[in-house]
Amino acid sequence: MALWRGTSPLILASQSSARKMLLANAGLEFEAVTADIDERGIQTASRVSNPREIALLLAREKAKAVSTSHPGSYVIGADQTLALGMRLFNKPAGRTQALAQLRDLAGKSHELNSAVAVALDGRIVFEDVSVARMTMREMTEAELSAYLDAAGYAVTTSVGAYQLEGLGIHLFERIEGDHFTILGLPLLPLLAFLRRERLVAV
Repeated sequence: MALWRGTSPLILASQSSARKMLLANAGLEFEAVTADIDERGIQTASRVSNPREIALLLAREKAKAVSTSHPGSYVIGADQTLALGMRLFNKPAGRTQALAQLRDLAGKSHELNSAVAVALDGRIVFEDVSVARMTMREMTEAELSAYLDAAGYAVTTSVGAYQLEGLGIHLFERIEGDHFTILGLPLLPLLAFLRRERLVAV
């Protein structure tokens, strides 16, 4: 049974495998389209420094960028920031940067700010930011090296040098927040919006 009730295809403005998996597992048919935007340029020009606001700004811009070329379609944009206090982290360029990030995060709690925005004909019609609080355990240099050896190249593909759904789970002692927020898409508030708009069958 098809759950999507929109008259035009639902579009995800992302090629993120995690976000595509979440929507597919929720039974939603969609098209994935890359949002071709200059994220760092937009962030710099906006002068926004709050990690939650940055995530929402970029989610909005991704949704609007794809929406303008897909009239009549609901377009989902999403973004996530990792912040230790007000310090933002980016994807590490290699093992040395990954190790430095892990040293900074070990034994502390950081926040994952996951934003979602939905655009229709270039206009934002829904947005939300959900937060997960992640506490890494204290780790020795030997433990950090063993993790980096085991995780390999994957540490450079995620901010904070970890993927919680993989080997990254070994880094943590406590997690506060839902699975969807951690993977980068606040799915529950998004589905609530789609139900309010009568765009899904359940």
